[in-house]
Amino acid sequence: MKYSERMRNLRQDNDLSQREVAKLLGVAQTSYSQYELEKRPLPIEYVIALCEFYHVSADYFLGLSDKK
Repeated sequence: MKYSERMRNLRQDNDLSQREVAKLLGVAQTSYSQYELEKRPLPIEYVIALCEFYHVSADYFLGLSDKK
């Protein structure tokens, strides 16, 4: 699974909108949408913030493991 799919699934599983997660990261909703669509590279500091927020490992978030 690609990180963008995992990113979207985690957001949806937590019943969050793109706008809500974008606010958490301090970015515009349009920027967050581009991260999910892989139109813009996701900065490592956002990967870390999202892993901490969702309580998952970076390997899980990046699609390298299915173990959270």
